[in-house]
Amino acid sequence: MIETEQSISIGSAIEAVWEYVADIRNWAALMPGSQSCAVLNRDDSRWTLKVGAGGLVKTVVVLVHVERWNAPAEVTFSYALQGDPVVGRGSYNASRVSDHKTEVTLKLRVDGSGPMSRLWEAMSTPLLPQLAKSFSGRLKAEIEGATRAARPPAASSERKSVLRGLGRRLLVRWRAIIRSASQQ
Repeated sequence: MIETEQSISIGSAIEAVWEYVADIRNWAALMPGSQSCAVLNRDDSRWTLKVGAGGLVKTVVVLVHVERWNAPAEVTFSYALQGDPVVGRGSYNASRVSDHKTEVTLKLRVDGSGPMSRLWEAMSTPLLPQLAKSFSGRLKAEIEGATRAARPPAASSERKSVLRGLGRRLLVRWRAIIRSASQQ
């Protein structure tokens, strides 16, 4: 058995984080080596990933089952590699830190079985934390990028640009009045 946990702070509201997380295709797309994701139903999907350890590269099919969607704070899931004696489970837990900050903890557990499980676990132990860290970093970047793109300009900056423009026009007008008065 191998386990890892990653915690990240995302600069977005918990609702925006959930909007992204509620689509399992987004999860699959963030996985290193992601090739495709087929959504079978609300809770089940099939991901095709190209994974590698050193010079060994293998395409695997992962059957993912979401056991619980609890908006906006929790997702629990299990998975199994098709054709390989590997299963696991994981969770996503989010908490609101402020209106524009969410703390997320991702946990992942992998269980191998059969005669090759010890070898498989020995090779995979250093890779799982790297995979989780890469996934977490990409999740943070995607959500923060989407939030920034969707966020309208702040009202105060709009007000400042309107006032700046009005100030420029008044200055030009004032100079014209002064020039006209000095020429008379």
